[in-house]
Amino acid sequence: MKRVVVTGIGMINSLGLEKESAFKAIVDGQCGIKTIESFDAEKFSVRIAGEITDFDPTSVMDKKEIKKADRFIQLGLKASADAIADANLPDDIDRERFGVSSASGIGGLPNIAKNSVICENRGPRRISPFFIPSSLVNMLGGFVSIYQNLKGPNLSSVTACAAGTHAIGEASKTIMIGGADQMLVIGAESAICGAGIGGFAAMKALSTNNDEPTKASRPFDANRNGFVMGEGAGALVLEEYESAVARGARIYAEVIGLGESGDANHITSPVMDGPYRAMKSALKMAGSPTVDYINAHGTSTPANDKNETMAMKELFGGKESCPPVSSIKGQIGHCLGAAGAIEAVVTLMAMRDGILPPTINYETKDENCDLDYVPNEARKADINVAMSNSFGFGGTNGVVIFKKI
Repeated sequence: MKRVVVTGIGMINSLGLEKESAFKAIVDGQCGIKTIESFDAEKFSVRIAGEITDFDPTSVMDKKEIKKADRFIQLGLKASADAIADANLPDDIDRERFGVSSASGIGGLPNIAKNSVICENRGPRRISPFFIPSSLVNMLGGFVSIYQNLKGPNLSSVTACAAGTHAIGEASKTIMIGGADQMLVIGAESAICGAGIGGFAAMKALSTNNDEPTKASRPFDANRNGFVMGEGAGALVLEEYESAVARGARIYAEVIGLGESGDANHITSPVMDGPYRAMKSALKMAGSPTVDYINAHGTSTPANDKNETMAMKELFGGKESCPPVSSIKGQIGHCLGAAGAIEAVVTLMAMRDGILPPTINYETKDENCDLDYVPNEARKADINVAMSNSFGFGGTNGVVIFKKI
């Protein structure tokens, strides 16, 4: 099979509108979680989120076009444009051999909620004609392909919080079997609205630490009590190795391992077995190299963090053999279907700069979470091989392993 490398990356989240400022803030341990501003959350049990408050959609779309695309698409367009620019592709690139692999967990939830209210209160004739095409998850890939003129395979992953990582896997496999020379991976999510916050709060999945937003998300800490929703997008340009070398591309890393599994256990409660098998599969495909760093799913929920820790210890043969692990969800919240793409970008930048991003708000040790989580402060380290984990509702798991070239 053909080799796959990453030649461009882009990112937007609550700590930065582009990858460099966002990554620096993450490494510095800053936190983008704050009181919700996009809607009146006063009556909600959860009033905090990792919102992007300074994004101007006209930076990526004409003003008259904005109503045709839900916010998750707008964020995706921003990150994808940055990744394409970062890849420094030649003008004569074969657009018919350049595809898109997009991902989102929920898609246009704010638009769905808005138009449902309009239908109920004002009647079906008042529903926007742009409602459906602006809300469908695969329209993220549709818009991106149009804006970037990419005519190759157009794929979409809708696998909850594993979607971004699965999109990397689908794109990689497409190139590996010769279905495309380049693939643009884009994961985007923007579900911070009444229905989104209210729905996850009803499940008791979210932290209710409204008085201390920057302390609410605390992966692997003994006092964690739920995740905090975030929004954003991450994008990666994947390219066939020989093509990248021939054009003198800057290569961030090679995709050497992919792992996928299903828990077959419960729609929302995770177990150790599924994540373990996904990581094991990725490691086997990679040739069982020494892993220098794991970017964990690390949601700050009691069940996930315990199970993920158990799975990592099982995979690497015990606590002492595990590489350093960290989760950036304390800084930007859980970006759901975009998390895997954003965290892959952060992992690649960590490899580039030789630094382990910290797990912030790690204050009280949990006897069930006893690994090196790079607590509170970033750490210099050589990272030649890195793993990034994503696990989603429905028991769907995705893992990707990168290696420096």
